[in-house]
Amino acid sequence: MTDHHTYKKVELVGSSTTTIEDAINNALAEASKSINHLEWFEVTETRGHIEDGKVAHFQVTLKVGFRIANS
Repeated sequence: MTDHHTYKKVELVGSSTTTIEDAINNALAEASKSINHLEWFEVTETRGHIEDGKVAHFQVTLKVGFRIANS
């Protein structure tokens, strides 16, 4: 084990028909299936789709940081 950590960031877009929080959680849940050592996220964009004057769909862009294995 080293005395430091090295991280990598990836950008994801999560979506939900219900809430911004669900869009974030959906993105993180999918990412955790193939990326190990997820450690933090940062919301960089929030947008949505409008139908009949109401929010129909939320999209949230995230930067997600994960630790490189064995660092």
